[in-house]
Amino acid sequence: MIDGRYDARAMALLAIVLAAAGSVGGLLTAAILLVVSPGVRARVVPWLVSYAVGTLLGAALLALAPEALASLPPQRVFTTLLAGILTFFVLEKLVLWRHSHEHGDGPHEHHGHHHHGHRAAAALVIAGDAVHTFVDGAVIAAAVLVSTPLALTTTLAIAAHEIPQEAGDFAILLSAGYSRSRALILNLTSAIGGILGALAMLVFGEQAPAALPYILAFAAGNFLYVAMADLIPTLHRGTLDRNAVRQLLLILLGILTIASV
Repeated sequence: MIDGRYDARAMALLAIVLAAAGSVGGLLTAAILLVVSPGVRARVVPWLVSYAVGTLLGAALLALAPEALASLPPQRVFTTLLAGILTFFVLEKLVLWRHSHEHGDGPHEHHGHHHHGHRAAAALVIAGDAVHTFVDGAVIAAAVLVSTPLALTTTLAIAAHEIPQEAGDFAILLSAGYSRSRALILNLTSAIGGILGALAMLVFGEQAPAALPYILAFAAGNFLYVAMADLIPTLHRGTLDRNAVRQLLLILLGILTIASV
C-alpha cells in the first residue's frame, strides 16, 4: 500500500514543477526570440500565436470543461465558465484603463512625463504578470489534484500562450529603458507568482475538494477569453500573419497536441 503522505508530497512536487514550467518555459522562449534576428522573430511569433490559440481552445473544451462536467451539472459548469469569461473581460478593461491613465494619451507630453509613463506601464506589466502567473499556477495545481494528464495539457496550454504575451511584455520593458538582462530578471521575478499560486491551490484544494470542478470551469472560461478575445482578433486583422491556411493548420496542431496528451 502506498503511503498517503508520499502521494501528497509527490503531488505537491509535480504541481510546483509544472507551475514553474508553465510560467518560466514561455518566458525563456520569449527571451530567446528577442535574441534572434527581427526577421526570424517576425516569422516565428505569429506561428506561436496560432498554435497557442489551438492549445487554449483544446484545453478549455476538450480537457477542463469535460472534467468539470464529470462532477457538476451542465448549468453550473457553463455558468462558472461564463463567470470566468466576464471576470477576465473586466480585469482586462481595468488594466487597459489604468495603462491609458498611467501612460498618458495626450500628444503634448514633454519627454520626462513620456518616460515616466513608460516606466509606469512597465511596473504595471510586472504587477499584472505576477497576478496572471499566480492564477496560472493555481489552475495547474487544481489540474494536478484531478489527474496528471489534465495537468500536462493545462501546463502546455499555459506555456504556449505565455510565449507571445511575454514577448510583448519584454518589448514594453525594453521601450521603458530596461536592459535585456534587467527585463529578463524582472519577468522571472513575476513568474514566481506561478509557484505561489500552485502552493495556495494545494492548500485550498485539500481543504475544499468540492471546489475543484468550479475552478476548472472558471479556468476554461479564462482560456476561451484569451484565445477568442485577445489572440484570434490579431489573426483576423492580419497584423501578425495573413496566411489563413497556415493559421488554421497551426490552430489544429495545437488542438491535436492537447487531444493526444
